[in-house]
Amino acid sequence: MLNNKTILITGGTGSFGNCFTRYVLEHYEPKKIIIYSRDEFKQLLMANKFKGYEDKLRFFIGDVRDKERLKRALEGVDYVVHAAALKQVPACEYNPNEAIKTNIHGAQNVIDAALDSDVKKVVALSTDKAVNPVNLYGGTKLVSDKLFVAANAYAGTKDINFSIVRYGNVAGSRGSVIPLFHNIVKSGGTELPITDYRMTRFWISLTQGVELVIKALEEATGGETFISKIPSFKITDLAKAMYPDYPMKEVGIRPGEKLHEIMVTTEDSFTTYEYEKHFIVYPQVVWNNKQKPDLSGKRVPEGFSYSSDNNTEWLSVDDIKELLKSVELEK
Repeated sequence: MLNNKTILITGGTGSFGNCFTRYVLEHYEPKKIIIYSRDEFKQLLMANKFKGYEDKLRFFIGDVRDKERLKRALEGVDYVVHAAALKQVPACEYNPNEAIKTNIHGAQNVIDAALDSDVKKVVALSTDKAVNPVNLYGGTKLVSDKLFVAANAYAGTKDINFSIVRYGNVAGSRGSVIPLFHNIVKSGGTELPITDYRMTRFWISLTQGVELVIKALEEATGGETFISKIPSFKITDLAKAMYPDYPMKEVGIRPGEKLHEIMVTTEDSFTTYEYEKHFIVYPQVVWNNKQKPDLSGKRVPEGFSYSSDNNTEWLSVDDIKELLKSVELEK
């Protein structure tokens, strides 16, 4: 699928971009991987990390806010993975115009540049926060998702489709709860803050996120939202698994935070199909005859929802301890 293809990753120096690049180089023979991002220092660090692959990697300084630069970068590109976004909830609340410029206008620029080139597939990364959003970040990503779904209406006779991959916080990612607990203990803290004892989350690794994107690249016909079936865990169980001797203190839910991660809403149930290892939410409006559900799955019942609190698969404290062994944290 990815052999002899040129792939561009927006925001490619982030955690996802590094993992995606490593995975593709180890499992496929791509023609070229283009890292498109605006931080030249991170590009240097990434280039040093991937020494020996100089013939496969290209580093392109640019911002998704710059449509002309995107068009230049997309020359000769087969597939685009759109990972660039402003993601920090408090930063987006304080800088709403900047979040809109990157997450919404940047998404439209990626779409327009792809439509004006010979790109064949575009997969955009979404987030659970785009589902019934309660903060500005989630609101901008909801709009972004809608833009990528609707982009299929403008494909015309072009051989191109746009799809979405949705998941929540990746285990161990920057700003998430695992490094938060780790840093508190490392700096001498004596208790672990729990925003709400009822809080639950999904567990997904970066590699699982990458594999879901590759599935979308392989299977999407246009407008789908791919969602992995993954286990849930209680935040209190995570604290017990990481530091069983540390007391927990409930500190109250933060602004813009949810008790549970939601991936599929009851409103989505009418167009959602279940497969062995994932769900696909199909678009409610179809614009061409290429957009067809994969009927190897089964439609979920009306009123179905998929969230971290109503999951059928749960991690125990011991399960979490085992999974934590693969999470890299700063010493």
